[in-house]
Parts: sequence; C-alpha cells; structure tokens
Amino acid sequence: MSTEVRETEETTAAEPVRGDRDTPVFRPRADIREGKGGVTLTLEMPGVGPDGVDIDLDRRVLTIRGRGRVTQPEGFRQVYAEYAEGDYERVFTLSEEIDEAAIRAGMANGVLTLELPRAEAAKPRRIEVRAG
Repeated sequence: MSTEVRETEETTAAEPVRGDRDTPVFRPRADIREGKGGVTLTLEMPGVGPDGVDIDLDRRVLTIRGRGRVTQPEGFRQVYAEYAEGDYERVFTLSEEIDEAAIRAGMANGVLTLELPRAEAAKPRRIEVRAG
C-alpha cells in the first residue's frame, strides 16, 4: 500500500497554520484502506460541504482543500468549542498503479471519501497454462 499513496507533507502538526492567510488551515485526519480493487482515502473535514471541496490532481500529486465554516445556531451562545473555523488542506502522492482517470469522490456529513481504483495494468492476473 505504501507504494500506492504517500503523504507528500511530512509534518504532523495538529495546530492550524496561518501563514499569510486570515483563516487558519488545518491538516485533516485521514484513513487509507487498501482492497483488491484499489485504495479508499477518507478525510474528516467538519463544517465543509460538497461545494466547499476542491480536489486537484497534477502529475500524480493529489491536493485536497476544504473551506469550512462553523455556523452558530440562533438563540444560543457558545460556551466551549473544540472545532475552530478554518480551512483544510492535505497533499498526497499517488503511485503509477492508481488509475487517475477513474478516481471518484463523495462528501457526506463532513467526511470526504475518495475511491482510487488500481489501474488495469497494475492488477494481478492469472495466467493459464495450456498443455502441449
């Protein structure tokens, strides 16, 4: 699996990075699962909807960005918060075994799921031996 998807950034900072931006940028937590057909990548991005996600793929580098906004319910005041308003960004490098043209993404309840299918040429195949 490590040959198929690799995180490009080597940092493990849990704190947001501000840089030149007014909004902090968080590194979303990710799970990577491998199956026979390919890899599934799942990222948590609370407060981000499907219209707030940008996914770019350039020369096997997969960049995922999410614009998150925390909304305060009317009639309540915030007493305590563990989620801060901010954006999300994560970068991964894909191996040549991933079929870039067949990648699919879906977003539900602040969780982004990407299906990264294995290219046909990279899938194991059985070779039949014929007699004579």
